Amino acid sequence: MTKKILILALIIVAALAITIFLFRDKIYKQYFKPTDTTIPQGLVNEEVEEELVILAENLDVPWDVIELPGGDLLVSERSGSIVRISDNQTYSVDGVIESGEGGLLGITLDPDFERNSYIYIYSTTETENGLTNRIEKYTFDNNSLVNQMTLLDEIPGASYHDGGALAFGPDGYLYATTGDAGIPDSAQDIDSLSGKILRMDSEGNQIPDNPFNNYVYSYGHRNPQGIAWDNEGRLWSTEHGPSGLESGYDEINLIQAGGNYGWPEIKGDEAQDGMIRPVAHSGADDTWAPASLTFVDGSLFFGGLRGQTLYQAKIASSGKLDLVGHFREEFGRLRNVTAIDSRLLFTTSNTDGRGDENPNDDKLYSVSLTQFNR
Repeated sequence: MTKKILILALIIVAALAITIFLFRDKIYKQYFKPTDTTIPQGLVNEEVEEELVILAENLDVPWDVIELPGGDLLVSERSGSIVRISDNQTYSVDGVIESGEGGLLGITLDPDFERNSYIYIYSTTETENGLTNRIEKYTFDNNSLVNQMTLLDEIPGASYHDGGALAFGPDGYLYATTGDAGIPDSAQDIDSLSGKILRMDSEGNQIPDNPFNNYVYSYGHRNPQGIAWDNEGRLWSTEHGPSGLESGYDEINLIQAGGNYGWPEIKGDEAQDGMIRPVAHSGADDTWAPASLTFVDGSLFFGGLRGQTLYQAKIASSGKLDLVGHFREEFGRLRNVTAIDSRLLFTTSNTDGRGDENPNDDKLYSVSLTQFNR
């Protein structure tokens, strides 16, 4: 009986492999190739050729970019390293497991970094409970990461939907985004850490005025991967919508403390009492796969993975967002977008197994912000 089951299992696996091989182009188009879009096209590569600068090449699935005092850049690589761009020095983070979308994700500096040298890291690891995510604090020096301190661990993890954005807000507290880890209903459970935006202090303590007397700041999220504050101090977030046959409905949300953003109960323009609809979404026929978020000069910028576009959402006086897409399909999959001084930096993500690699990928680009104010 056991032998028959084994033979049957082998037949099923072989049939699945043959099906994937025969329909690989269709599958690739369905899940990874850019969808048609009605978003107006902005800049193309040729228009900014003299302004576009490659700051780094041969990066290994870069995820986040931050600036050190003095101007040096740090780039987190999903495989578990942080690269210092000025001298290509790397710093390894122990225990990181790169699995699917998980690995070394968001990094950020303490607001008082010049005094205390603290750096904060969001990463995926493996415990006796399987894949989980954690937030750690280290002391950063020129040669190593030392004095490791775990602020929060056992954040549900999986090969998909790990969130990973990490940033300090204007209130001085640390915010982190978490995905639903493949269990959609957990996003509606305010006692779960998955499918949330979390808020804590720099020591990992809960904030007394958090809305649910725990780490949860907002809930009902599927896979948010970008957070940023505008010039009015409002918190915005980008979020991946459903994938597969229900692809689309990626979101830009304006976050309220205690807000329920609906996943998995609503999407797009659907409404339900007590749930907040996105300020903008991609609709059913377009997929941005939004990664990262930064605010500068009245606009929100984020990278599009499947969208293969650098998106700019201009905040109108009415509160609505006017979306423009730059460099569509010029560089492949785009992830991190960061504004530093008068430049906008963005990374490709073509080595993540879902894109077409170009020579010397992945890259970190820089372009003048004046190009986006035409």
